[in-house]
Amino acid sequence: MSGWDHGRGARPAFDALPGGPATGAAHGTSAGSRTAALTACTGAATSTTPPRAAAVTDLAGAGSTFDAPFFNLAFPAYQQAHSSTAISYDAVGSSAGITRFAAGQVNFGATDVPASPADLAGARGGTALQVPVDLGAVAVAYNVPGLNGTRLKLTGPVLAKIFLGQVTKWNDPALAVLNPGAGLPDAYITVVHRSDGSGTTYIFSNYLSQVSPAWAKAAGTGRSLRWPAGTGADGNAGVAHAIETIPYSIGYAETSYTRGNAQGYAAIANRDGNYVTPTPAAIAADAAAKPAISAQDFSIVNQPGAAAYPISGYSWVLISARQPSEPAGQALVSLLSWLTHAGQSYAASLGYVPMPAAIEQLASATLARVTSPAGSLAS
Repeated sequence: MSGWDHGRGARPAFDALPGGPATGAAHGTSAGSRTAALTACTGAATSTTPPRAAAVTDLAGAGSTFDAPFFNLAFPAYQQAHSSTAISYDAVGSSAGITRFAAGQVNFGATDVPASPADLAGARGGTALQVPVDLGAVAVAYNVPGLNGTRLKLTGPVLAKIFLGQVTKWNDPALAVLNPGAGLPDAYITVVHRSDGSGTTYIFSNYLSQVSPAWAKAAGTGRSLRWPAGTGADGNAGVAHAIETIPYSIGYAETSYTRGNAQGYAAIANRDGNYVTPTPAAIAADAAAKPAISAQDFSIVNQPGAAAYPISGYSWVLISARQPSEPAGQALVSLLSWLTHAGQSYAASLGYVPMPAAIEQLASATLARVTSPAGSLAS
């Protein structure tokens, strides 16, 4: 494997993962072997032997589709400056990413909600560390023909009623009172939700559980839910596509998936009663209200603040505390150190928010705990 690859192909087991550098002749006879054979036949070595290919360390990751736009931009940029590292990433959803990581099929897993002890019990790589990597938000997107550019306003309790299947038409009085003059149509609402295990679903359902006791009782918070209403789609891209193609639909997706598309996204009433859209400033305001987080205390939904967007959250990368080899471990730590610091500029260009300094420090402190068979990997 070389270069950038974000397909969905299965990866080999952990003990077959890149535990050290490849030489560019991973299959068949190496360049050095071919030179030796030529020397044996001719009795003299040729002076035109090509230089040995530079060692390349392969890193494989899988998981969050919330992170995929950021990774799709940042990883190729990192590889361009670090030709000795090749990165692949499969955007298969947070739950699948956790599963692949625990099974030892990838070097890192990505998830929008930290993995639980139960998720990581028996992980083949041993003790896992969880590193915050980006800060973003979940937008509530909709496709309602005839609104003529009017942005819908929604409160948390009304949004919960829509996803509970209790508000079923766009001109329901609960929606009409929030959007006077919007010309809401007499049409049934199609709810679109994730069909796969999703950290985006966790953030969204965590928010609904905090603002609606009825939602908390009926559906609760999790990566996978028993949905009371609606139709499922795979990944953030799948949900965004379904909303764009199904008239009178509503759903949720990471913010960058709704930018530049035909559908609109709602202004959500925050804890202070103000209607806010998921702008970088509003996401940052929500995060600022809870400056200290950890893999055990991570939720930042529905924080106080006049400008805070209430459906915001951090995403995390799972790595083994003890790496299988020095080259693989050093390459992984170097990548994540860059991603959580200088690489945040690529997140900002997509509408994510560069992580606050305190969270960058948390990432650095977590990476400093990574070791290899040769000892500490901290720089």
